[in-house]
Order: sequence, then C-alpha cells, then structure tokens
Amino acid sequence: MTTEARTQPVDAVHVDTVTAIRDRIGRIGVWTMALGSRPAAIEREAVATIENLGFGALWFGEAQNKEAFAHAAILLAASRRIVVASGIANIWARDAVTMALGADTLAEAYPGRFLLGIGVSHGPVVGARGHTYDRPFATMQGYLDAMDATVGQAPAPVEPVQRVLAALRPKMLGLARDRAAGAHPYFVPPAHTAKARALLGNAPLLAPEQAVVLETDPARARAVARRFVVPYLTLPNYVNNLRDFGFGDDDFAGGGSDRLADAIVAWGDVDAIQARVREHLDAGADHVCIQPLPTAGGDRLGLDQLAELAPALVRDLADPHTVSRP
Repeated sequence: MTTEARTQPVDAVHVDTVTAIRDRIGRIGVWTMALGSRPAAIEREAVATIENLGFGALWFGEAQNKEAFAHAAILLAASRRIVVASGIANIWARDAVTMALGADTLAEAYPGRFLLGIGVSHGPVVGARGHTYDRPFATMQGYLDAMDATVGQAPAPVEPVQRVLAALRPKMLGLARDRAAGAHPYFVPPAHTAKARALLGNAPLLAPEQAVVLETDPARARAVARRFVVPYLTLPNYVNNLRDFGFGDDDFAGGGSDRLADAIVAWGDVDAIQARVREHLDAGADHVCIQPLPTAGGDRLGLDQLAELAPALVRDLADPHTVSRP
C-alpha cells in the first residue's frame, strides 16, 4: 500500500475530500486532555455522551497522556458516528512509518472516522522524551516526506487517511496548506483564526481549539482561566505566537493578564461562549473544538458544561449560513 494521496496539495486535488471532512466533523467539536487521565471505562461512557449531544468530532491531546493510536482506538470502539481526531500526535513519539501505518490501521477499521492531527510539539516536552528539539519546520518537512513514502502490507483503508498539522505561524501554516488537509491551531484568539485563514486560502480545513468555562463571575472565571493559561506561558511557541497579536511581557507575567486570560479562554454564560465560537467561525474557521475547563464542584471532564452548551453550539451554529465566511 502506498500513501500517494497524502502528497498532493489541498488546492490541487483534495477540495472534495476536505469538503467531506467538514461535513463529517460539523462546525463544532470537543477538545479534551482530561479524558486521557481517566480509566477506559469512564472514557467509553464519556465519548458516548459527547456523541449523543451532537458534537461532530472529539479531539484529544497526547503529551504525557495515553499513547495516541491506542487512545483513539478506545474512543472509536466506544462510539458509532463521531469523528475521533488526534490533537496532536507528537512526531517525536513515533517514527514516520509508524505514524503512517498506525493511522491507516485505524482508518481501515473505522472508515471516515479518524482524522490524524500531528505536530512538532515543544522543546521541553521533546526534551523529556530524550530528543533534541531543533529546526521544527525542516523536521516536519522531512517527517511528511517519510510518511508519504511509506509502503505497508496491511489492508489499505477504503478512504486515505487525512491529516492536519498543528500550526501557529506562517511557515507551518503554509506547510499545512501544501502538505495536509489543513491546520489545527491551539491556544489562539479569533484574530489568529483570521490570519490563518488568509494564509491557508479557502480550500484547507481550519479547526482551532477554544477553551471555555461556563462561569459568569469574573474573578472565578479568570481564576479557572489562569490555571489553564499558566503552563502554556512556559512554552516559547505559544508565547511568540501571541506576541504577533499584540501581547507583551506584561501580559505573560504574574500568571497572565486579564486581557490575555480573556483572549484565550471564553467565559460567561451560554450566549457569551456562543459569541466567542461565532467569532472564530466568522473569522474563517470551518470547525471549532471547544475545551471545557473544570470549575469548582463541576464535572472534571466538563460533560456538564458540554450538555448546557450543546443546544446553542451544535444546533444554533450548525448552519454555515449563520456565519459570515470571508
């Protein structure tokens, strides 16, 4: 089995394929790291709940969590329709041949239900694995070349695996445009979505993550937001990207400014969360994956927030005509 279909730019031959992805994942999905720290039995119940709420895709992080392909297999086996997407599978955690064949294995077993998100990760995370984080763009280019050259002997999936790249800045966004089905930015404000769409053009998929918390009290909401934001401020990739959007040293000090917390985490009532998601869609996102942040006394997986948000997001934002695509 060859992977020739992965090598062609989206604008050249993949417009229909990307349209099919959009149709399958819908406009709203869920992003989670919390599920990976729970036993498989709890995950099975959670993914069924998320699917029944109508969300089109479930994105999961890897980091120091469950291994990406084993994790995806648990989620796919416990659901019927929802697309499961790695957000992201770390290229340093497996070589390119393993990445390509692992993705093909899931795609063959669950046709049309696995979306491969891959990324170069971050220096401290890569260092903890015993690797040297160097020349991330060139490393990703070489990795994609090796994936595309992979030949396997296992049964081929009916539909070729589609991949998206974790991309923040122009060079990686360009690679996502030219060598993948699109981009999956993380930890970004809507202004980044607008810039990413301009760089990607109209054809590729753009699926940003958006952290949310259903809390109307500013102090409590920002306390939750800062617990989420602070670890990411130690990672230069995210900090440097935010500098491009007017954030500076004062915003990154002391746990993050209110302005930064508010830009990264959407908080408030259902209408406020819907408004932020709509900002991303209006800015050019095809799909927004919301990450519910746990509140004091709330469900640690955020399922309570997802249940409250689903009608306003899954139903009311389902129609692409409800947003203004640039």
